[in-house]
Amino acid sequence: MDPEEIERYARHIVLREVGGPGQAKLKRARVLAIGAGGLGAPLLLYLAAAGIGTLGVIDDDTVSLSNLQRQVIHGTPELNSRKVDSAASAIGKINPHVNVVTHATRLTALNAMEIVGGYDIVADGSDNFATRYLVADACYFAKKPLVTAAVGTFDGTLTTIRAHERAAGGSPNPSYRCLFAEPPPPGAVPACSEAGILGALPGILGSMMALEVIREIVGFGEGLVGRLLMVDALAMRFETVTYGWDPANPLSGETPTIHDLSIHA
Repeated sequence: MDPEEIERYARHIVLREVGGPGQAKLKRARVLAIGAGGLGAPLLLYLAAAGIGTLGVIDDDTVSLSNLQRQVIHGTPELNSRKVDSAASAIGKINPHVNVVTHATRLTALNAMEIVGGYDIVADGSDNFATRYLVADACYFAKKPLVTAAVGTFDGTLTTIRAHERAAGGSPNPSYRCLFAEPPPPGAVPACSEAGILGALPGILGSMMALEVIREIVGFGEGLVGRLLMVDALAMRFETVTYGWDPANPLSGETPTIHDLSIHA
C-alpha cells in the first residue's frame, strides 16, 4: 500500500483484528455483488470504503425515481442510467483504488458459473427467489463462499453459506437449501412495489452484509455459517437461530438430485 492508502485505511490498520495484513487481504480480494439495489447500495459503498481491491456488480436494471427512497448509491442525476454504471461512478468517487467490474446483464444458468467463478466471495442482495437459489447453487458448484440477505416490509435476514466446505468437526456445512428447502409458491410473497418497504431497512441489512464480507475475508470473529440473523424493524429486535446440514437436501445431501445449474434453465 502506498502512503495515501495507509492514511485512508488507518482506522482499520490500528485494529488488532485487521491490521496491515488484514487490510492487504481486503485489497487482494475480489467480491461480486448481486444487485445494485436496496441491499447492494450500502453493501457496495462500505466495501468500496473498506478498500476491497475488485468489486464486481451485476444488475440489468436502470435507475428509476422510486428506487431513490432506499437505493442510496444512486442519485437524481442518475435517473434512467444503468445501475451498474451509476454504482461504478459512486464507487470511484469514494475510493479510486477500487477496480470496478460491471456486468450489465441478468444472472442466468448460462452465465452464472463464469461470472461467479471470477470472484473470491459473493454477496447476494437480489430481490427474487429464483435468483437467490441460482446464486446459492452456483456458489456451491464454484466452491465460493456466499453472504446472502433478504428484506421484507419491516424484517430482514442474513446468513453466510460455505456449503462446499466442512465444519471443524467434519460434518458438512449447510447449504441454502438446508435452510430454505424450496422457494414459496409464486405470488405468496408480494413484491416490494406491492407491499412497500421501509427505506432504512435495506441500509441496515446491506451494511451488515458488508461487515460479514469483510469478516469472511480478513478472518476474525464468529461468522454466520449455520446461523441465520433475523431483524425485526417493528420491534427493533435482533435474533439469531442456528441451522444445520440436511442430509435430504437435493444439492449437497446424501443422495443429491441437483448436479448442475440446468434446473434453473
